[in-house]
Amino acid sequence: MPTVETLIPQAGQADAEGLRAFDADLLAEYVTDPAHPWWRRRPCVLALAGRVPEHRVAGLIARVHDPRDVAEVRIALLDLLADRTELLPWLGHPDRRQEDSYGMSEAILKARGLLGDRSATGELTTLAASPWSRTRALGEAGLDALVARYGAGAVLSDVGDERPEDRAFRVRMRHRAGADVVDALADPDRAVAYLAQSLLTDPDRLRGHLDEAPTTEAKLWTAYALHRLTGDTAETRAIHASLGRPRVEVTGLDEELRSAIVQEYGRYCQERSDPRWRIEAICAGPPVPPDEENGSAAPRPRSPRRAWHRGPRSPAGSTTGRAAAPITSSASAGAGRRTTGTGARSSSAPWAGSSPPTNRSPPPVPRWRRRTSAGSRRKPGRSGSPTCASTTSATASPWTSPPCSSTGRTDAPARPGPRRAGLRRTVAQAAVQCGSRPLWASARSKTDADPGTATSSAKPSYCR
Repeated sequence: MPTVETLIPQAGQADAEGLRAFDADLLAEYVTDPAHPWWRRRPCVLALAGRVPEHRVAGLIARVHDPRDVAEVRIALLDLLADRTELLPWLGHPDRRQEDSYGMSEAILKARGLLGDRSATGELTTLAASPWSRTRALGEAGLDALVARYGAGAVLSDVGDERPEDRAFRVRMRHRAGADVVDALADPDRAVAYLAQSLLTDPDRLRGHLDEAPTTEAKLWTAYALHRLTGDTAETRAIHASLGRPRVEVTGLDEELRSAIVQEYGRYCQERSDPRWRIEAICAGPPVPPDEENGSAAPRPRSPRRAWHRGPRSPAGSTTGRAAAPITSSASAGAGRRTTGTGARSSSAPWAGSSPPTNRSPPPVPRWRRRTSAGSRRKPGRSGSPTCASTTSATASPWTSPPCSSTGRTDAPARPGPRRAGLRRTVAQAAVQCGSRPLWASARSKTDADPGTATSSAKPSYCR
């Protein structure tokens, strides 16, 4: 036999059909126990629609009254018990205005409307004029229940016409009764005018109202409603031109940027947006990107930092550095050798007589990215080749030593720092003398640890 746990194994995975076939008394008993997870109790409340056991009503109402219970369960119970008049004293109590659980205030107002409390009409009209669709639906449901119980005339007598939300409710009731609401396009509140244009469905009536509209804004609302029904942009542009192309002027906004803003955001206007923006967005054509005005797309711009890292295009056969292309020194021009650097300027360079075409001064290179050279104090990397590497500069480093008697290397590694001591210092000194192993090499024998004992017959292990 299924249980509530098997029918709702996880949150959001409720078996609605199975819960509808489940015993109503067991479901009500499960709901009244706050120890159960709320995501299981709420589907049980929905499954109790139309079959609430009478002896469980008091326990369910107690769950509604408990402010410590989860708001989702309490809201679902208010919808379930919308016909229980015993809830009215609690719903109408002034303390209900202090409910701070999410969604409870709106749910209480809707329940008051469903139970026929006409004192909530003004608050329900405010709720029905909310810009949030979920909140608006709750207010409209409460007002519709009052109209169904008492009639539209009686409910309209409970509200005035000073507030925009009251006028919006009147427009809805007039439209529901089949009356013409085109005059509401001239309402000073744009939310009311927007509601009126959304309810109009006769294009011929709108065309006839263009000459009757009392204000320019009412004419724009008429043109907007007409375009919504017909989709004729040419007609909308003609109406806009006949009105003098009214628009909202913004100081300091050039035409190109204004066109891009209107084209991108004009379609996202909200209910209270100025209709001049709406019509301008309909009449404006798509903006032309600057790189397509001449019929060809311009290359994508590069950021200054990335452009500097790539450097300018160098002649064929040359090797580029990080900051600029290699510059041929005057001493080695005849021999065809190149040295990398920016200290000298060659007449054969493509930018002869001027500075290299860099976007900006090179930023400082982080220490961990600096290349190791013969004169550097950093640890040299292990060479992948068994032979010694050739030197990269004709100038000898002050930290190099005579060539190794075994390998002939001259590019000795850097001199060790002052903090190295003990055996590590001894091994480093041996590496400086032989220059074929990194500083962190360990001594493999007593001969290795003493560089003075290194001879041609007993070479250190790191020179082999």
